[in-house]
Amino acid sequence: MKSIFVSNFLRWVLFADAATSVATGLLLMLGSSSLQQSLGLSAKLMQYAGISLLPFAAFVIYLATKENAVLSMVWAVILLNALWTIDSIILLLSGWIEPTAIGTAFILFQAFGVAMFAGLEYIGLRKSTPLVV
Repeated sequence: MKSIFVSNFLRWVLFADAATSVATGLLLMLGSSSLQQSLGLSAKLMQYAGISLLPFAAFVIYLATKENAVLSMVWAVILLNALWTIDSIILLLSGWIEPTAIGTAFILFQAFGVAMFAGLEYIGLRKSTPLVV
C-alpha cells in the first residue's frame, strides 16, 4: 500500500469537507420534515441522504487527522465526492423527483460544492509527499 505524507492544504480541505458533510447531514436528517415542502423533496430521501453523510464525514475526519495516509483512502474520498456530484445531477435529470425551484437550486449548489471539494482534494493530493518505505 502506497502512503503519503498529508500536506497541510489537503488536511484543511478534508476537515472542511467533513464539517460540511456533518452540517448537511444533520440538516437533512433533522430538518427533512421542515424542508420537504419548500424543496419539493421527500423527507425520506433527505433523511437517507443525511444519514449517509455521517459515516463519510467520520472517515474523512479520520483521514484528516493522520500525518500519513494510505493513498487509496484519499482517492476513495475524491471518487465518492465525484460520485455524489454525478448522482445529484442524475437525480435531477431522471424525473424521479420533482423539486421546486429552490430544491433544484439546493441540489445544484450542493453538487457544485461537493465537486469543488473533490477538485481541491485532488490538488491537495498532488501537494502531498509520497512516503518511501
